[in-house]
Amino acid sequence: MEKQKKIAIIGLGYVGLPLAIAFSEFYQVCGFDVNSTRISELNNSIDSNGDIIVSINDKLDFTSDEKKLASSNIFIVTVPTPVTPNNIPDLSILEIATRMIAKYISKGDIVIYESTVYPGVTEEICVPILEEDSGLKYNFDFYCGYSPERISPGADKYLLENVVKVTSGSTLEVADDIDKMYQKIIKAGTYKAPSIKVAEAAKVVENTQRDINIALMNELSMMFDKMNIDTSEVLEAAKTKWNFLDFKPGLVGGHCIGVDPYYLLHKSEEMGYKPTLLHSSRSINNKIASFIVEKTK
Repeated sequence: MEKQKKIAIIGLGYVGLPLAIAFSEFYQVCGFDVNSTRISELNNSIDSNGDIIVSINDKLDFTSDEKKLASSNIFIVTVPTPVTPNNIPDLSILEIATRMIAKYISKGDIVIYESTVYPGVTEEICVPILEEDSGLKYNFDFYCGYSPERISPGADKYLLENVVKVTSGSTLEVADDIDKMYQKIIKAGTYKAPSIKVAEAAKVVENTQRDINIALMNELSMMFDKMNIDTSEVLEAAKTKWNFLDFKPGLVGGHCIGVDPYYLLHKSEEMGYKPTLLHSSRSINNKIASFIVEKTK
């Protein structure tokens, strides 16, 4: 008989909260966050971030008491993974969350990461922490998966259930199990990646592609400004061709597009390859704000 799934969501921000609510329709869910004020608000059906309507049910428990994680057997990590002021990936929060989970995992448990990382973080950084602090052996006592978040805060069209979910697992059986679990809450369906590293890479590539395309539009706008040509008029004309990608110049912000490329850059350079296009795109998009300010003045 299959063990009943009890899910713990670690981090209740714009990614973790919708997951916790969605999974609670099918499983017992413990939503954990270190912010006790956030927990108090959620237990009163208040999301101060304004991202989602919080509906409490008897399968959902919001808590800041980590000891309540002990009864869970599926752990889903949705904590922030920012960059430092020098644009180096900052995995400190992810590592803290992993060390906390390691105290509570048992034989047969699964740890799934949704936080943005570069390829290799799950198995090269998180797994060793889990093994060391728990005394358990990877892919023998416990298992891992990676399923990148694709939430777009404020975009009602792209809610959790409306966007295809990439899934992966550390063994074929675990990958199937994770995929079936997400299928219950994702109406748009799932895509099972062949490995955890592929799923990790797919996440950073999604937003790196957008960063590069926006950088092209921003550089065009600066070029056409010198030529006294209206960039928007050029793009309107160009997009009449069937295969023209309809990107526009502008600021690059949010949680992902200005951060994810640095994760990919970091890993690539660590492995001995310095990508020139990614560096150029980041440079262009970082200086577009100054260009806009000067033109506005």
